[in-house]
Amino acid sequence: MHGLVQLPWWGYVVVTLVFTQITIVCVTVFLHRCQAHRALDLHPIASQFFRFWLWLTTGMVTKEWTAVHRKHHAKVETAEDPHSPIIEGIWKVLFKGTELYRLETRDKTTLERYGEGTPDDWMERHVYTGRSKTGIFTMLTLNLILFGPVGLTIWALQMAWIPFFAAGVVNGVAHYWGYRNFESPDASRNLLPIGFFIGGEELHNNHHTYATSAKFSVKWWEFDSGWLVIRALQSLGLAKPKRVPPQAKLVPGKLSVDIETLKAILTNRFQVMAKYSKTVILPVLREERRRAGEKSNAMLHRVRTLLIRDTSLLDAPKQAQLQTILTQHGALNLAYQFRLKLQNIWAKSSATQKELVDALQEWCHQAEASGLEALRDFVKYVKAHAPHAV
Repeated sequence: MHGLVQLPWWGYVVVTLVFTQITIVCVTVFLHRCQAHRALDLHPIASQFFRFWLWLTTGMVTKEWTAVHRKHHAKVETAEDPHSPIIEGIWKVLFKGTELYRLETRDKTTLERYGEGTPDDWMERHVYTGRSKTGIFTMLTLNLILFGPVGLTIWALQMAWIPFFAAGVVNGVAHYWGYRNFESPDASRNLLPIGFFIGGEELHNNHHTYATSAKFSVKWWEFDSGWLVIRALQSLGLAKPKRVPPQAKLVPGKLSVDIETLKAILTNRFQVMAKYSKTVILPVLREERRRAGEKSNAMLHRVRTLLIRDTSLLDAPKQAQLQTILTQHGALNLAYQFRLKLQNIWAKSSATQKELVDALQEWCHQAEASGLEALRDFVKYVKAHAPHAV
């Protein structure tokens, strides 16, 4: 028995990749960036296609997926996080991520609190919701008709793709291994080089830092295939991005701190802190290691990550280890304390704009008088900020 479409072996591989990539696009563009975070608007034609394809290939309900993901961001790395490997363990999230997702969808409180604003039209109520198995078996039937027995293999890979790569790899590995561009207050990481397979979702640290951005890449070498799809849809009038990561605008020779400087610093605070780690903390650490003996050098090497990690992510033993090193190395301690003071400026939620400007001015004055050349150079970088360019 053969299907309606006859292909060489590699043709079936291509078909499988195309089908799974369409599903990934539907998840990252429609469910994730559009529905969960409102980072872009989609034309009804595009939205209807995405919803229909997801019904066929995953059986996921828009409200359920959106609610679970929004709760993940709201409760990230806590006991209430639906799928944190920090809490549940990496192997459980990697291989049982779908079970954790389904368990959370049974919580009506989660759906009511975090699922607002999702589609509630006739198709959602009478076709998609409550009929997930119908869509999945419709896809199986179509695959068998088109490709014959090999269609069963294609279908099986389609069904496994999202549970493993999205529920497992992104929710699990991307909160456990990888690199960080920004010190967001969670354990999110960026993964490379698997962007082709998961639609840009591997840039998870970037996403957690700028959750409402339609674009996940921030470095020139990072590849966000989901953003390429959004731009293509935009050129056809089918999508409209609402937000992208902010970009710092630096004015050479600007030597004052004013309200515009403050606004730019607050908007770009994650880039500012990444710059601080790169140009202040790490150079001072290298100098301290150069001066230290063999034993101290080894200890300094071990605390490199602790010096730039958000303090909320450090447990008691790591904080104690860090404090021991800081006590022994005055210059490093000075650079680290200035880092905390800078972060505390935008943590003052009840302060007026004038008070925040005054605090930033005072921070710059103290940093210039600190005696650390790296800090003096960083103050020039701070003062050069102007309202960000979009």
